[in-house]
Amino acid sequence: MPFCRTKCSYCNFASDVFSRVLFERYVDHVCADIADAPRIAQEMGGQIEREVDSIYLGGGTPTVLEVTQLQRIFAAVRAQFEVLAHTEVTVECAPGTLAPNVIAGLQNCGVNRVSLGVQSFIDQEAAAVGRLHKRATVLEDIARLRAAGITNINIDLIAGLPHQTAESWQESLAQTLATGAPHASVYMLEVDEDSRLGRELIAGGTRYHAHFVPDEEAAADFYVAACEELGSASVAQYEISNFARTGFESLHNLKYWTRQPYLGFGVDAHSMLIASEPEPEAVRFSTADVLEKYVAGSALQKTIISCAEALEENFFLGLRLNRGVSLPSVAARFGEQQVENLQPVMAELVADGLLDQAGDFIRLTSRGRLLSNEVFQAFLAPVPVSDERQRIPNPPRNA
Repeated sequence: MPFCRTKCSYCNFASDVFSRVLFERYVDHVCADIADAPRIAQEMGGQIEREVDSIYLGGGTPTVLEVTQLQRIFAAVRAQFEVLAHTEVTVECAPGTLAPNVIAGLQNCGVNRVSLGVQSFIDQEAAAVGRLHKRATVLEDIARLRAAGITNINIDLIAGLPHQTAESWQESLAQTLATGAPHASVYMLEVDEDSRLGRELIAGGTRYHAHFVPDEEAAADFYVAACEELGSASVAQYEISNFARTGFESLHNLKYWTRQPYLGFGVDAHSMLIASEPEPEAVRFSTADVLEKYVAGSALQKTIISCAEALEENFFLGLRLNRGVSLPSVAARFGEQQVENLQPVMAELVADGLLDQAGDFIRLTSRGRLLSNEVFQAFLAPVPVSDERQRIPNPPRNA
């Protein structure tokens, strides 16, 4: 969902504040696309699976929609796909949007998991980036969700927010653990030109509290502290940004990193399907990242994934997981020679302390997780300057 109550200064997603008049029109388009999924998949050259074991409604803030609009979207999914009994059904929610009627509506839609965009339990830090909630709001929402029987809850945190200190970060971590939420996601603040805060930081300005943003070294220290604190409390890291108690790892999240097929609907939605033909290996496609273009029926952007590119993805997506990549599995799928060709790359990364090779698995070290993009780049074949394809797919930041 591209809709929010307010646009956070750090946000680089395709979301914004829009008139509620647009909501119904948008929901109409999403539901129509869901109904048209078989044709879309065929047109893109991908195989569609009718059984569904994971549904994820992300944002933006889906819960700013009317309950009836949320129900329409879920009804469209169930009309087109066979939703299995054990399906993980997640909705992203901004604290403060979970009124009793909204929670009841989520229950009626079969939602059994909620991801709360907390970002910080320190009121000053949350307010500095445009969040509208306070710590008390989050705690009240969690209590209401639990009372309604929705106990599978994720808490999003961001390391490196304005005014954040080692002490305040420890307080956010402590409060996260105190809630008893079985899942947490920890992201480091992204500094790029796609957000107001990022542009201000690059320019060296002071708007949006940019001059109170901790430096990169401090943010990295916060991330390391989160790994240690959450891990010591049995909320174990299983992916670069994600931590969970045993049995509460996000099924939807794991689909991205293990290259399982998924379909996305709505603004800036990404899909990956196994190709209908033996070559290419897969197809990726995405919708327009601007609301007006999406509702106007803008054409899908398609990317063909060859077997060589699938091999690359197998490494730089699989290495996000703490368990790493199984070399025998890679060899079985792509051939022994492919693994042999990558041995010099892996040996160099092991020597640099970025990778660990234990038996048949390679995985990122703690240092490697902090420098993960550098590691991932090592597994990519050289790309000509004229080739402007996005070589590293950037799945939605889901929890």
